[in-house]
Amino acid sequence: MVLELNASDDRGIDVVRNQIKNFASTMQIFSKGYKLIILDEADAMTNVAQNALRRIIEKYTKNTRFCILANYAHKLNPALLSRCTRFRFSPLTESSIQENLNKIIIKEQLKLTNDAQAALLKLSKGDMRKALNVLQACKAAIDEGNEISEEMIYESVGAPHPKDIETILDSILKDDWSSSISTLTKIKQLKGLALIDLLQGFVEILDQYQLKTRTRAEILKGLGEIEYAISKGGNEKIQSSASIGVIKKSLEFEVS
Repeated sequence: MVLELNASDDRGIDVVRNQIKNFASTMQIFSKGYKLIILDEADAMTNVAQNALRRIIEKYTKNTRFCILANYAHKLNPALLSRCTRFRFSPLTESSIQENLNKIIIKEQLKLTNDAQAALLKLSKGDMRKALNVLQACKAAIDEGNEISEEMIYESVGAPHPKDIETILDSILKDDWSSSISTLTKIKQLKGLALIDLLQGFVEILDQYQLKTRTRAEILKGLGEIEYAISKGGNEKIQSSASIGVIKKSLEFEVS
């Protein structure tokens, strides 16, 4: 009575015409309930497949119900969306993740520092699966009985440590351009970081600073343009220099 498909793997027109259509078109002799077709990651389906699915939903609605799961609703065909009732699920709260993590930590007999727990909650961003994956990776990397530290959490995720971000920002604010680019390049190479991750860290830390509205707007505008340039394949060395220039130039409005 239930057909479950991962649409990111089975996303072509043939699957819709064959598997889904054959399952939806047949009725059960002894069962009076509805059949259920679950399509996970349906936003990865091709447009042709989505159009074909729309017709099947219309035709076999008497005996079949569809559950369409997607990460991005805008990637689904508007005609397909109009035939569905939408349920949006927000990220989990930190308290909910903390509650579940505490149960797992006790059952698995793990030891975490308070800073490590705070970092894990921050980096998970409401994603319980991500929090569990990071915790599992840290457990595999330590000897039994040892404590999981904040550094291990950041290394497992591959995210820049706030102390490294602060070191770079401190150099940008106080040193000349040559010293700033040297500090940024050195930390990037030693820690294996990407500029795109550093930009996000800059924004998070600068949010805590008391800046003029114009200064903050100029920084966000400049860093946004750099992030866009990186996404389009821009040279990271040039964009690293540009990010230092953006912050230094924007802070001139703070003095004026």
